[in-house]
Amino acid sequence: MSVDTPADNGVNVEALLGVRNALADTPDIAQFQWRATCSWVKGTHSRSHVNTFYGFGGEQQHKTTFVYDADHPLAFAAEDNGVTPVEYVLVALGSCLTAGVAAVAQQRQIQLRSVQATVEAEMDLHGILGADPDVRNGFSGVKVTYNIDADASPDEVKALVAQSQKRSAVYDVLTNPTQVTVEVI
Repeated sequence: MSVDTPADNGVNVEALLGVRNALADTPDIAQFQWRATCSWVKGTHSRSHVNTFYGFGGEQQHKTTFVYDADHPLAFAAEDNGVTPVEYVLVALGSCLTAGVAAVAQQRQIQLRSVQATVEAEMDLHGILGADPDVRNGFSGVKVTYNIDADASPDEVKALVAQSQKRSAVYDVLTNPTQVTVEVI
């Protein structure tokens, strides 16, 4: 006798679907404002704190304040007290896509055993160093490579990644123009 064990990837799909259904009746709760506060430490070292955000119609607070150090490597004549800001972008993309893979797998009852994303970006430093005004400051390309072990066919795994990519906020931020306003107060 075969007993099917439901997939358990640690994602509460029912709660996520409950939020999605609640949006139909109260669309204003879908309006969020994410926040981070960044303070200069020394040299190219900065420290950011993430604690509060606005969403679901009111102020929200994480269970703890998250702290992130950013710096530049020793090779840039810096002190290497944290990852570079562009590496945080790679972390954000990989994390967002991977969370999506887990959520979609849970919803589709696919058991994951392991998921690893390698996120790589190409950049020419001539841009940010001001050596060539025709070279872009940011990435010229980003590549995400997945190694996924799951109770699913290769096509089903590719579909998980595709759906995650379709719903990823960070993927959207990186692939579509986003208005950014910088002001001094």
